[in-house]
Amino acid sequence: MIRWGILGLGNMGNHFSNAAKEVNDIKINGIASLSENKLKKFSERLSIPKKNCFNSYDELINSDLVDAIYISTLNNTHFELISKCAKSKKHILCEKPMSINYNESLEAKKIIKDNEVNFFEAIAYYSHPLRNEIEKIISEREIGDLLSIESSFGFKSKFRPTSRLYDRKLGGGAILDIGCYPMSFLMLFSEDFKNFIFKNKKINFADSNVDNYAEANIEIPEKISANIKVSIKDNYTNNCILRGTKGDIVIPEPWLPGKKTFIEVKNKKKYYKKFISTKKSIYAHQIEKVSNAILNNSINDENLFNINKSIFCSNLLEKWKE
Repeated sequence: MIRWGILGLGNMGNHFSNAAKEVNDIKINGIASLSENKLKKFSERLSIPKKNCFNSYDELINSDLVDAIYISTLNNTHFELISKCAKSKKHILCEKPMSINYNESLEAKKIIKDNEVNFFEAIAYYSHPLRNEIEKIISEREIGDLLSIESSFGFKSKFRPTSRLYDRKLGGGAILDIGCYPMSFLMLFSEDFKNFIFKNKKINFADSNVDNYAEANIEIPEKISANIKVSIKDNYTNNCILRGTKGDIVIPEPWLPGKKTFIEVKNKKKYYKKFISTKKSIYAHQIEKVSNAILNNSINDENLFNINKSIFCSNLLEKWKE
């Protein structure tokens, strides 16, 4: 059994705790928050003993109560907390992004490797059965050779200079906060990440000097053309479209697929919807796969975003921002 601890009891901490109930052989055995009120409510809801609740992140990290820690704090705190968890020999699942720049990511990787712990970034849709169905349809050549990819993630948020989305010091900005989604989608179709070539880019900045919109045209190996865009100022359709020599695939809910979702496939001979049903939520799939990877001491599950993928994604996001 993997004993989990949670750092940060906001929205994602709640999602994690709810999803954990769907997974066997794990236990949330410790929580930490800088908010007394959140800590109290969380502990009561999950029936966590008072001795396992901490107002200090360090106390939970250094305790012997947990084997693995889920980090769901603000972006700018991730690097420091990853480092502390690794040095305390705790395995890690960290919300995206793993750090606010590429150099920090490289340093974090060294600390993780030196301390021989497992690290995964919480790109949850990688763990959902939807991901495998997409790859299956491609491999069965339902749309022929893949020619192009369109991928987007955008939502409208209120501009507040001191909010986590619009404050550079807190790791704000569209690319850093959600750019990993369309970028990681491209990474499904080529592992030759060093040869992703940026053809052109567009970036718009908010008054607080963080990017609130960004777009990039990228050529990935096999001469596949990709257009990706993210926004924290406008709502997008938030889908992914794959175009091939024989047809197209549309994924309507790529980033947060539910227990029932579907893929649209259209080629020269037919149009159909491929429905995917699962009994677990997207976060439960991720927790289960991460827990199994820790138990088996393996980072090679293709349905998880391991440290090597995180490093490449961090590098690509930094190139996008340059």
